[in-house]
Amino acid sequence: MPSLSEAIHKKYGKEDAQNVEFGLPIEIYVPKTNPRNCMPSLLVLNDCDIESAGDEEELDEMCQIVEDLDLAQNKLEKWSEIFGILTHMPRLKFVNLSFNNLHSEILTTSTQNIFPFLRNLVLNGTLIEWKSVRTLLRLLPSLEELHLSLNAYSYVDLDPAPYATLRRLHFMGNPVHTWLEVCKLGAVFPELESLVLADCPLASLDVPEEREASPGGRTESESELCQCVTCPHACFARLHFLNLNNCLLSSWSEVERLSRFPALRQLRLSGCPLFEDYTEQERRQLLIARLPNVEVLNGGGVITDEEREDAERAFIRHYMDKPESDRPERYGDLVSVHGQLQPLVSIDLSPKKKVRITFRCGERADVRCISVYQTVQELKHRLEEFSGICTAKMRLFYLDQDLRAVPGCQEEMRFPTRQLYRYNMASGDEILVESKP
Repeated sequence: MPSLSEAIHKKYGKEDAQNVEFGLPIEIYVPKTNPRNCMPSLLVLNDCDIESAGDEEELDEMCQIVEDLDLAQNKLEKWSEIFGILTHMPRLKFVNLSFNNLHSEILTTSTQNIFPFLRNLVLNGTLIEWKSVRTLLRLLPSLEELHLSLNAYSYVDLDPAPYATLRRLHFMGNPVHTWLEVCKLGAVFPELESLVLADCPLASLDVPEEREASPGGRTESESELCQCVTCPHACFARLHFLNLNNCLLSSWSEVERLSRFPALRQLRLSGCPLFEDYTEQERRQLLIARLPNVEVLNGGGVITDEEREDAERAFIRHYMDKPESDRPERYGDLVSVHGQLQPLVSIDLSPKKKVRITFRCGERADVRCISVYQTVQELKHRLEEFSGICTAKMRLFYLDQDLRAVPGCQEEMRFPTRQLYRYNMASGDEILVESKP
């Protein structure tokens, strides 16, 4: 396995090019460029099988100007080797160590291992333990952005002392299922402005009075937190951006809690079970009407006054014929603004919202009632358990029941963001599930 210094020489070193002769009375001399003199400030060496720092004197000479370091998908396992690399890069601001196996504990630290200029640290898929995270936070006094996604965290275990410099935290794909664990992140990082929780199995934003302790028992800091957290937004006074894509929210009352986050202006919320029976336009309007604080929803531009008014009027009409007990509190607020509206003339040309489809994968078959307003990507995600094929390697073929006898009539569902109704599906049609070669 190569060291970092060897990988640098291999990628950035130059061969000697002495006198180059072309059979002409002209000679061109191309001097050799030493890697010490051509080293870029952005050093990208991912997937190079690097497992150690290598020659420290060479690193010290070559890496003085390096500011961004990408060492993702290498063979680094020892923190002593990582610190041996970082100490020779005094200007370092960004480090990506994703998908190195960093499960081992940080055994020794010293004042030499404090990195005052490092602003952004990426540790996705490293399986780093919470104890090591706590140690790193003490060594990185200026850290502003931290990535801890895909590390199999089911709970949060950080020091109670606030870490005031962190502004952006990526925590996606971790199996945390209670909002209290998320509140621990907000308590430790009180200046947090951006939080990514996509693909976390959060079914509720509630903070119940009866609370389970974290594995290993409740710590003193956890007990203090339980006393001060009285509502979902208590620890997120400065949170401006929140990503809850593909979480498990299943009721509108959970969504309405987001309107109480005092600084929340940008929200990403899609792929939740709650939205399965709604069209894309219905989802957006019902979200905008419920969340007057949100200015940007699921990317794109700022919500205009015209779009918000249309959404609020659509919201009133959506609930006006429902029993008063089924109307949310927001309904009364909007009626006081827009008044009682007349129902619109209903001419429904939209496709049926649900159809019964037969799914086939090899010898297995399954009949399901599915929403035609979900996307191909969302459907693939829901077929993983049935097919045993991961989303990235899954292929879907749509088979119209009226065209089964026609050779080659299957249509591959190639576009992940296309909604199913665009295939004109009807009950009785089939979808074939196959694996990519």
